[in-house]
Amino acid sequence: MKIVKIIAIVLLVVFVGIQFIPSSRNQSDSVPETDFMLVNDVPENIQNKLQVSCYDCHSNNTQYPWYNKVQPVAWFLEDHIKEGKAELNFNEWDSLSTRRKTSKLRSIIKQIENGEMPLDSYTFIHRDARFSEAEAEEIINWVTQLKDSL
Repeated sequence: MKIVKIIAIVLLVVFVGIQFIPSSRNQSDSVPETDFMLVNDVPENIQNKLQVSCYDCHSNNTQYPWYNKVQPVAWFLEDHIKEGKAELNFNEWDSLSTRRKTSKLRSIIKQIENGEMPLDSYTFIHRDARFSEAEAEEIINWVTQLKDSL
């Protein structure tokens, strides 16, 4: 019984201690000229849905939830955002070649069709980030038109 108390105290001290280890934040005060929304004529309804469902992980400006201040959750979010931006950063859209843009648009279409994006781990908490069937179809159709026009 005494060993359980010692383990619990050590775990509590470690948990409190890691709260003082800072994590980086993915926030910017400006929207670059290379941003996807600025470069393309994105309809407002699609623009709003992409902002809510994609931009937190795929841009340079994440809207952080309250629980981002709690470790190790902040580390998980930081890693998740880095991975998302490495795959696609909407803020750097216009710096991509036409070939790369076409590839990214194909990937967006495929992942939405397969229900891979937005991630379940994100939509579990951010319910408004989910795509309805109509929204998914509308976005897929618009992205397909954009891809074909490149």
